[in-house]
Amino acid sequence: MTGRLEFVRGVLSVGLMIFASAACETSSPNPGPPATPGTVSVFLDISARVASSPGGGELGLLGLAFHPQFETNGYIYVNYTTGSSGTPRTRATRVSRFRVSGSNKDQADPGSETILLEFPQPFDNHNGGQLAFGPDGYLYITTGDGGSGGDPQGNGQNLKTLLGKILRIDVNPAAGLYGIPSSNPFAGNSSGFRAEIFAYGLRNPWRLSFDGPTGRIWAADVGQDTWEEIDLIVSGGNYGWDCREGAHVYVGPPGGPSAACASATRLIDPIWEYSHDAGDYSITGGYVYRGPTVTSLRGRYVYADYGSGRVWALEYNGVDPAVNALLVDAPFSISSFGLDESSELYLLQYDSGGGIHRLVQTPLSSAGYEYSLARVFDAYSPAYAVGLQNAGDGTGRVFVVEQAGVIRVITP
Repeated sequence: MTGRLEFVRGVLSVGLMIFASAACETSSPNPGPPATPGTVSVFLDISARVASSPGGGELGLLGLAFHPQFETNGYIYVNYTTGSSGTPRTRATRVSRFRVSGSNKDQADPGSETILLEFPQPFDNHNGGQLAFGPDGYLYITTGDGGSGGDPQGNGQNLKTLLGKILRIDVNPAAGLYGIPSSNPFAGNSSGFRAEIFAYGLRNPWRLSFDGPTGRIWAADVGQDTWEEIDLIVSGGNYGWDCREGAHVYVGPPGGPSAACASATRLIDPIWEYSHDAGDYSITGGYVYRGPTVTSLRGRYVYADYGSGRVWALEYNGVDPAVNALLVDAPFSISSFGLDESSELYLLQYDSGGGIHRLVQTPLSSAGYEYSLARVFDAYSPAYAVGLQNAGDGTGRVFVVEQAGVIRVITP
């Protein structure tokens, strides 16, 4: 299917403060969807190494990032689950580096894997999975609390485990597989805290992104039974799980939250949260829009709910309370967002025959804008796609992560 999906339209008018100024902008007509790609090919297939559960679980190939100097060194980084859930249990999260083939820039060498970091997963859910290089050149890694429900091991508040955290490592160390940035909040500590930790108190921060103009780090943390939240991540920040779900005290299952909650202080509340009351139940983090086509959304954080398919835009200026507005109501699950080299935003339809979509704005005669989704790269229907990235190498290629363990490259 190509063109606009009329049944997912939403409207934003100048009556909403968030778009009062945006509605006055003069924008050029939206360009059409990108042409059918010239090629769609396998960039990397590590499905034999990946423990995955596409279509209904949280295991799999979950994250992809390109080294800031990818154009010269050819390094890519992936985050995936591996091992067995049997006895003995060997299930683990693995963060690895691969290298592009010397003879074909559209293929990574599956034999080039270097495992940088691996840690056990006590359950099969809440694996986090995001990899992203920050403007500081360090690699950020999101991890879930280890799974089950209610954080039964108290990992979110435990600084001696990597679970329930955002990690930051230096992939260009003088020695070893990776280094610890000296500015990490627990670097050099003598208390046994993991020095990789950048922030903690998180349940399952599925997606994280950076906004260059503001310097903010945005993370969407999937909630337990009641609240989904959006956080601004700061070094050393404690985001409250499992003492709080969103900005609310979390009582949890029998036994209650971890003992660490009794002494937890300076917990950071989300800048935005929403309940499950309207049928939403799993937040999918996105990006602050800085692309060229949907001009009315510039500077707004665009995100979605995996369960309901709703897509929103959040305005936050750092002073006033955040203002949220519904953009579209898609009839499918949305697993992730991604950017191309021009910072155009795409969202991924999660299905066995999924799709890649982008937002379209249409000016209204009464001022304001109407929003819809248009399917792009329509010759390719990714199977349970969970990520989309560009390499930043000037080629215009985009790379789609399929949960089962395959990365495909789309060359426009």
